[in-house]
Formats: sequence, structure tokens, C-alpha cells
Amino acid sequence: MDSAYKADKEAFVSGLTGSTVGHINAISLLVAFLSVAVHAGVQSRLNPRPAPLLSFAILVLPLLLGMTLLANAPGVLIVGLGAAAAGLYAKAPKELDSPLPSRSPAPSAAFSTSPARVPPLPALSTFRAHMLLMTILAILAVDFPVFPRELAKCETYGVSLMDVGVGSFVFAAGIVSALPILKDPTYLRAPTPPKVLSVARKAAPIIALGLVRVALVKGTEYPEHVTEYGVHWNFFITLAVVPVLQVLLHPVIARGASVSWLAVLVGMTQQALLTVGGLDRYVLYAPRATLLSQNKEGIVSLLGMYAVYSVPYVYGTNDKPLPPLSLPREDDKTATELFGYTLLWWALFYIARYFKVGGQDVSRRMVNLPYILWVAAYNTTALLGYFALDLLFFPRLERYDPTSGLKRSPGAGAGAKAYAQARAPALLEAINKNGLALFLLANLLTGAINLTTQTMYASNTKAMVILTAYAGVVCWVAWAV
Repeated sequence: MDSAYKADKEAFVSGLTGSTVGHINAISLLVAFLSVAVHAGVQSRLNPRPAPLLSFAILVLPLLLGMTLLANAPGVLIVGLGAAAAGLYAKAPKELDSPLPSRSPAPSAAFSTSPARVPPLPALSTFRAHMLLMTILAILAVDFPVFPRELAKCETYGVSLMDVGVGSFVFAAGIVSALPILKDPTYLRAPTPPKVLSVARKAAPIIALGLVRVALVKGTEYPEHVTEYGVHWNFFITLAVVPVLQVLLHPVIARGASVSWLAVLVGMTQQALLTVGGLDRYVLYAPRATLLSQNKEGIVSLLGMYAVYSVPYVYGTNDKPLPPLSLPREDDKTATELFGYTLLWWALFYIARYFKVGGQDVSRRMVNLPYILWVAAYNTTALLGYFALDLLFFPRLERYDPTSGLKRSPGAGAGAKAYAQARAPALLEAINKNGLALFLLANLLTGAINLTTQTMYASNTKAMVILTAYAGVVCWVAWAV
């Protein structure tokens, strides 16, 4: 790659200060909610299995437009998607040809001692896939001028779409890490060393990907933004190390500690190390003279990412809105409790930001306490939104059974009507199923496009053609594998 272009490209993504929380919420959360609402309306009112191209148009293109051409005019997307969702919601739900069985297990099955199988939660699948999809779109879009600079990663302080995207990826991975506990609560009390070795073995391929990426970047003179993670460190390495650290919390959680407050405590420890321990000054001013200092951002941010990764344990362990797998799930109760957590995280975030607890502002570079709280608030809001959409478009006709103390769905007897049940869009399920492989593919495609195209000089038309084709390839692969 031409050295002058490489320098220009590095400057193109450097020294940025970000946008506002409201703007980011509008172009990502609100657009994502409304696109899923439109798709849910199609599923429940028109066709339970929309065509792949229609799903792509509803679920992918609005996200892409929201971070590119319409990033500074999100109202156009919000009004258009909102009107479509409202129009679909006003239609009567489509009756199916034959009744479907109830999703609620019988009381006897609810307390079965057979090994737990993790049932798919549509809202959770939608959340994870949409977060991954936004990340996949953004990592290439940021290289084009059509992607506003205020949405790219901030140099040190500030909020941006890509900054929250990094934390959201870690947050979503943390939710998955709670699955062994949901399957078997005694997993928390199992000996720690074997669990650490097991998690480390699973993380080894990701570490390998991180090292391969380092070699490729150095070997091809690919543009680097060193202040993101360091000279050799990258996101793959962070993603591999954090789960190993998480296992160390298991003995504390097993003793009944509140997971939510443990996450806050870890975040406060990170903040104390930054401000009192001087790590913030080390990150900002220390020369890159040693291997440690060359990768100071990645290393110093690890404990903060550990806190981000721990927050979803709230939704998968003892103090959670998601009930144990041995009990029936009540989506309305789940949404209510998620609402409480949403208020808690946003309140803590704005308090920390008002009192400048993290220094000047939110910092993804150092993963300070305001950043941790922001990621927790943002992603809990996303989870709440997807649960609310399921309740709105796929209501469960339940009544309270005083005998069992559970909510039971009416039996599907003769003449009973059957409607589409909540499920994640098939496209998002496909993305969710092969998340890491698709993320790797997206990184490879991003590298190939940047090595063959001078993206920072591309017109908006050329950029949108490339980005749409890129999104289409990733989604096609998700469907195909």
C-alpha cells in the first residue's frame, strides 16, 4: 500500500471526538427496534416466513442507511419504519392453518430432573445478531466518507457508534458465557482451575486469529490506528482473554454475591486504577518503549472489559430477570425486570458522567467506569426493546393457574385459533448461529476491499454499492452455512 495513502488513511480515523448519546441511540437502537418491529409485523400479520430478500431489506438496509446516508437525518428512517410498523400492527394477526402447541410446559415437565436444554429466546437471539450485524456493517463503512466521522471511534474521550459497538460485542459474548450456569447452576461451584483450562482451550482459536491478524497487518502495511489497542494487541486478543478472567468470579458468585454490583465493583476498581493508580496518565503519555507499553491500551482496558463481560451475568445467574431453565419463562415479568435494570444503568451512567468520575468523559480507549455503565445501559435497553416487541406482536394468551401458581396457556382444543409465535427472524438466527465465523469473514472482506480500493476517496454512490454488496455477501454466507 502506498505510504502516503496509508498515512492519510490513519489520519482519517484519528483524533475524533464522537457524537452524542441521543444521536447514537436514534440511529442504532431506535432504527433497529423499528426494523425488527416491521419484520415482526410481517411475520405475525402477513407471512410467518418472509422471503430472504425481504428480510434483508427490512433488517439490514435500515441499519446501513442509519450509519451512512441518513446518519444525520435519522428522522426519515424513524418515521418511515414507525409508520410501517404501526400499519402492520393495526392489522389483525394472521391465523395459521392448524393450531400450534403451547409454548408453556406443563407443571410436571417444568420441574423435570432431566438435563436442561437451553430453549431459544427470540429476543435474545435478535439482540445478539443485530449487535453483530451493526458491528459487521460499521467496520467497513467507517473507511468511507459516507460514514460520518463523529460515528467512528473516539481518540480518547467521547461517545460514538463504533465505541459502543466494541462494548456491545463483549456484552453479547458475556450473555453466551452464562449458558453453562443456566444449564447447571452447580457449574459455579465446580473447581476453578479445570474451568479456566477449559475456557482457555476454547479461546485458543481466537488468540490464533488475533496473532494472524497482527502478522497480516504488519506484512501488508495495512493502515493502523495504534491508539485503539496498541501496536500488537487487537480486539480478537481481548475477546479471547476476558472469558478466562471471568471464570475467576465464579467462587464469589457461588456464595450469593449480587452479580450486578460485582460488575459495578470491578468497574470502580478499574476507575480507581486509572485515576488513583495513574494508569490513565500511563495510557496517555507513556512512550511505547517496551512490549508492555507498546500495547498499553489493550492491557489497561482488560479489567474494564472484564466488567462489561460480567454485566450480562445479571441476566444468567442468581439475581437475574431470566428464570432458571427448570421454570417456565414469563416474558412480561422478564421485560418488567429488564426495565428496572435499564433505569438503574442509565441512572448510574448519567451520575458518573455528571460528576466526571472517569475524567473528562466516557473513554473506550481506557474502558473507564462511565464507558462500562454506558455499555450496560445501552445493551440492557436493547434487550428490553426486543422483549417488548415480542410481547406486542406475539402476545401469549395466558391465565393464572392458582393450583400450580404458574401462568398457563389455554389448550388448543377444537376450534381454537392459532397464531404465529415469537421467533427471531430467520436471517438473524442464521447470523447468530455462525457469529464468530461471520465476524472473521467480515474482517477478511474489509481488509481485501481496503487493499484493492482507496475507500476514503470513494463517492457516496460507490461506497453504498460496495457496502450493500458486502452486507449481501455476509448475509448470503450466513444463510448458506
